[in-house]
Amino acid sequence: MLDLSKNYFELFGLPAEYQVEIPALRERYRELQGAVHPDRYAAGSDEEKRKALQSAAYVNEAFETLKDPMLRARYLLSLHGVDMELGAETTRDAAFLMQQLEMREDLEALRHTDDSFDTLGEFMDRVSGMIKALVSRITVDFETPSKENLEDARETVRKMQFLNKLYAEAQAVEAQLEEEFG
Repeated sequence: MLDLSKNYFELFGLPAEYQVEIPALRERYRELQGAVHPDRYAAGSDEEKRKALQSAAYVNEAFETLKDPMLRARYLLSLHGVDMELGAETTRDAAFLMQQLEMREDLEALRHTDDSFDTLGEFMDRVSGMIKALVSRITVDFETPSKENLEDARETVRKMQFLNKLYAEAQAVEAQLEEEFG
């Protein structure tokens, strides 16, 4: 069975860095899942079955965390002793917050335009570009994890949370439009 005391990076045999090679992560995930899949322990004792389920769940949680840029950043922050309260933290950047309000208004207005799909695609590209810019910024912050850089990374994660939510809302609008206009 797996050593569940290992952090996610150790579990996957990766350095504890923000940049992760996703293909290598996926390959290691398949290897780990193959080793701990509960079906392999179907004939085992109850304790072996329980440990296999725990191990499989831990591998899944680690994989989902490491493959997602925002979750990976939050996890790395926690490894550096910076814990973020889920849903309780918000950015202090007033200009960013104003921009978010404007973008939400833009998204709402997109529902009622003649070229909704094209405009929505451009909107989603814009949000995606903003997320990529934050990923680039946070990558630099984690290269030298000083107290100041970790606080900058924390602020970047707060902004990523806003943008990820906005992107998900745009996807929901896209699905709604597709349903309406088929």
